[in-house]
Amino acid sequence: MQGRKQGLMFAWLLAAVCLVVGPLPAAARGPAPDGFVAAQDLPREARTTYELILSGGPFPLAKDGITFGNYENMLPRQRRGYYHEYTVRTPGARNRGARRIVCGGSPGDWSRNRPAECYYSDDHYRTFRQIR
Repeated sequence: MQGRKQGLMFAWLLAAVCLVVGPLPAAARGPAPDGFVAAQDLPREARTTYELILSGGPFPLAKDGITFGNYENMLPRQRRGYYHEYTVRTPGARNRGARRIVCGGSPGDWSRNRPAECYYSDDHYRTFRQIR
């Protein structure tokens, strides 16, 4: 009986804390990126891609700008269609290579060519660093 009483008290305490603190903001849900990278510290090809994203294109590859599904939940969870991926050219690669920039934002952000957040991956989505 004593254990059940303690469990009930813990549940009430947890509920009270949740009421005071409130829900987590959308950006706090899901895993955090693997650190940050300044835009000027990106590899030259990534800076070029990032500048194209901020200017609205045009993009060199047909797959640039497609929806990034975030199926592995490596980035903070958002609704489908929030994230879009862009290829970062890899010198000497015969295919798209492993480097990508993934950006997210609401339709209003995209209409102003200003995504809310962008991430750089140099290992085909295994790790991400948020671009600042």
